[in-house]
Formats: sequence, structure tokens, C-alpha cells
Amino acid sequence: MLSRVARRVAVAAAPIARAQQMPRAAVCVARAAPARFLSSSASTPATPFPISPSDPDSEAKCGYDSTGSLEDVIIPQEDHLADPTNRAFTYFINGSGAVLYASVARAAVHKFVQYLSASADVLAMASMEVDLSSINEGMSSTVKWRGKPVFIRHRTKKEIEAARADDSQPLRDAETDADRVQKPEWVVVIGVCTHLGCVPIGGAGDWGGWFCPCHGSHYDTVGRIRKGPAPLNLEVPQYKFLSDTKVLLG
Repeated sequence: MLSRVARRVAVAAAPIARAQQMPRAAVCVARAAPARFLSSSASTPATPFPISPSDPDSEAKCGYDSTGSLEDVIIPQEDHLADPTNRAFTYFINGSGAVLYASVARAAVHKFVQYLSASADVLAMASMEVDLSSINEGMSSTVKWRGKPVFIRHRTKKEIEAARADDSQPLRDAETDADRVQKPEWVVVIGVCTHLGCVPIGGAGDWGGWFCPCHGSHYDTVGRIRKGPAPLNLEVPQYKFLSDTKVLLG
């Protein structure tokens, strides 16, 4: 670092030192000589420069001000080497740009996530509270939840015993009665046939549960497929009991 600064000082001081050793008239001749040769051509012969170094009025003819210093006229040669002190400024600019780009990217991602998030009405439909007090034993009710029908059945003791007795039977989609209910008397299933998406009829079919008339799929009272082309049991949604007479879907 010190050697580089010393080299710059030496380069800048060399023209001034040489100029101080030269007469002002000689400097004027040296500066005016290129103009003389540039102005000469084949048709106009070159003429001697009219100012002589020994001329006492040479400084006035050259346009020098005797009250000023020669160093003010001669411009030292500039050193075009890069200044190492600019590194800090360069790092600052690059760092500021990186922070700015990161902030813009964060704002864009935040808006995109908000755009994909569910709206307030969709969140309201995500859960639904159902009153069970109006569903008598042996009856069923259908509610709409998230755009799909949900069957809620209040089973009798006879229906519960019959469903449990079939746990040992060969089933296409094997599940026990206890696997599909939280309380034995209440069955909650999505009312969409697992074959082609039709809505089965309640209280029908060979097992008294649900029957899909589109292609003849039979479900028992707990929603298990027992006959027909449907490959799976009726889906059990996520739900929980808030009390003996209230259930929360979702």
C-alpha cells in the first residue's frame, strides 16, 4: 500500500520537477511546436517558430502570467490505477443491492402464499357443527359439508349387533364395526359411492344400510361395501363429539 502511494507521488511530481528546470520560453516553444508542424502542408512550407527562448517577451507572447506559478499550467500525468479504497464502497453497493433483491423476493412470496390461502368463507365451511337431538333411533339425516353429502345414522341395538356379527365375514374392504365408529349408536359417513361417485339411497339394499341404484352397490348399516362393483367402503370423515347431542365435522 505504501509503495503504491509513493509511486503515484513520484509519477505526479516528475513533470513538475522537469518543468521547474526549464525556462518558461522553452516550455512555450515545446508546447507550440506540435501546432507548427500540424499546420504545415505541402503547399505551405513550414516557417520558423517566431518566439525565441532568448526573447525577453517570450512569456507574454506565450500567454503566461508572470505572477503565477509554472506548476499551475503544467498538468501532471494521471495514474489510472484502481484505488483500493473503492473496495469498501463497492462492497456497500453490492450488499445493498442484495438486501433490496431479497426484500422484493420475500414480498412476492408472501403475496403468492396469501393468494393460495383459503378465503374466510372456505375456512368457515371447513368445520360444521351438527345437532343430533332431532335424529331418532333407527333414523338417519343428511347434511352438506364441503360440498358433499354426509350421512348421520342413529342405529338401533339390533343393527349394531348385526354389524358386529359380520366382522368375521369375508369383506372386500375389511374393517370391523368398531373401526368405523366413535360411538356404537352413531354412524357418520360421506354419502358418495366409491364406485363412480353417485349418492346412495339410505335404508335400502340387502343389508339395510345404503344402496346405490346406478350400478347396484350395497352397503351395510356401518357403510361397508357388501355387494356390487364399489371397491371400497363409504369414507368416514374427520369428526368429534362435542356432547351427547352435538358432533363437529372437520
